[in-house]
Amino acid sequence: MYISGVDFITVPTRDFDKADEFYGDVLGLERSKQWGNMPAREYETGSLTIAVMQSDAFGLECKPHSHPIALHVDDVAAAREELESKGVTFAADTLDSGVCHMAYFADPDGNALMFHHRYAPKGAKPTGV
Repeated sequence: MYISGVDFITVPTRDFDKADEFYGDVLGLERSKQWGNMPAREYETGSLTIAVMQSDAFGLECKPHSHPIALHVDDVAAAREELESKGVTFAADTLDSGVCHMAYFADPDGNALMFHHRYAPKGAKPTGV
């Protein structure tokens, strides 16, 4: 067996319309394939497709992701400021790991997300290590 990539990640929601507004309008992700007439759609990030699906319509329990999907941005502070202006609350101050900046937030269902930007070259060690 050879796995050549990841086609998409699925994110659960209780309210597809609210999730569609968040991923499509608030985050500004390109709306892609609608799953027929089901409450599910794909959103494009440039490197990974996020498929948001209303869990109960597929006979599943909605269990939000507690570990974040890291969304790459060029400027974490600017991206954070834009979302805060749209009413999104962040979990804590922006974290500087010594090689990257990270800012944690969640979608309306509580699925963990983060803005991420690596500013140090690959292979660089975090400061203080």
